[in-house]
Amino acid sequence: MGSGEKSLRSFHLHLPHLHHHHGKKQARDVPKGCLAIKVGSEGEEQQRFVVPVIYFNHPLFMQLLKEAEEEYGFDQKGTITIPCHVEEFRNVRGLIDREKSLDHQHHIGCFRV
Repeated sequence: MGSGEKSLRSFHLHLPHLHHHHGKKQARDVPKGCLAIKVGSEGEEQQRFVVPVIYFNHPLFMQLLKEAEEEYGFDQKGTITIPCHVEEFRNVRGLIDREKSLDHQHHIGCFRV
């Protein structure tokens, strides 16, 4: 096991209490099983994304969370902010989505008769 893997395993995410939203509109447009995050580097306008909570277990997303921890610490208030370029985040999201899609197709294929 490399030291990079070990540090990711020891990463703990503190999620704010999910029932306390600053705006009711925001709470309504986040489907069950998802979480709203903000993404954007310094000097770039932050954009809001709604991602499935299963992303939080993916190694690529965990690396983004690690960068957020290094940038902002554990005590972020409100929405989790990821300090990377929006386009970079879209690329990571695409990779995760493609991987999840392939996993899903593989599992379906395993059960075909």
